[in-house]
Amino acid sequence: NASIFIKDHIRKTNLDYSKYFSTLSSNEVYFKLENTQITGSFKIRGAFNKLLSLSQIERDKGIITASTGNHGAAVSLGMKILGINGSIIVPENIAPNKVENIKNLGGTVEYYGNDCLEAEQRAQEISVTTGAIYISPYNDPVIVAGQGTMGVEIDKDLSNIDTVIVAVGGGGLISGIGGYLKTVQPKVKIVGCSPKNSCVMYESLKAGTILDLPSKPTLSDGTAGGVEENSITFEICKRIISDFVLLTEDEIAAGIRNGLEDHHQLIEGSAGAAIAALAGAFW
Repeated sequence: NASIFIKDHIRKTNLDYSKYFSTLSSNEVYFKLENTQITGSFKIRGAFNKLLSLSQIERDKGIITASTGNHGAAVSLGMKILGINGSIIVPENIAPNKVENIKNLGGTVEYYGNDCLEAEQRAQEISVTTGAIYISPYNDPVIVAGQGTMGVEIDKDLSNIDTVIVAVGGGGLISGIGGYLKTVQPKVKIVGCSPKNSCVMYESLKAGTILDLPSKPTLSDGTAGGVEENSITFEICKRIISDFVLLTEDEIAAGIRNGLEDHHQLIEGSAGAAIAALAGAFW
């Protein structure tokens, strides 16, 4: 069980009641505060689940991964704590503060490409040539199971959930949360959301196959970029996502502002996207 496996390395984050949206919508609305998680995002869950699963022989080979920021920070901290060497490939357009976060946690950064998919392909090439263990940000059942520990916590804190809204990039988080919650609360509706500027999973689900599409810059940089060919998350998303919301940059910015002004939470763009998806019916 991933929850037991990683519990000494992550924080159980609060499920925070939103008076603002509960009043506005006449529902009971809660935010899962993964912005207060170690390294500032949910990615630490999957990263530790994967790193802890590696044998000593695999750890000795070193790690190679790719990230737009949060996954890289999580893997960096995991490597530091577990004494593993490795590098993080990041796209050229990565947010500078996210590079600093990775470096501050001890990670070695190399730049390549213009989005996460190109960085992932480069990391896989390095893995083949050097023997380092490649860790996907989302296309790995162990990573997905780690992200799914959020679903375990949500289920323990809240019964009879109607709807869960999750920001979607490669689909690891929504696959983990939705995959778990659908087994314990089968009636729950799983809603994905992405920026209109980068909605590869949405377009792929609509087309019935994973597409290779360009992405424009977006405030929701944590969900930006493509989806790896044959990603396991595609089939899971096909099965569990009931609805999908696409958001403009202005809507995402409004979501970020709401997080700060009405919920006193400093959040990044992908969380702003989830708030904006929720707010769409009420604002």
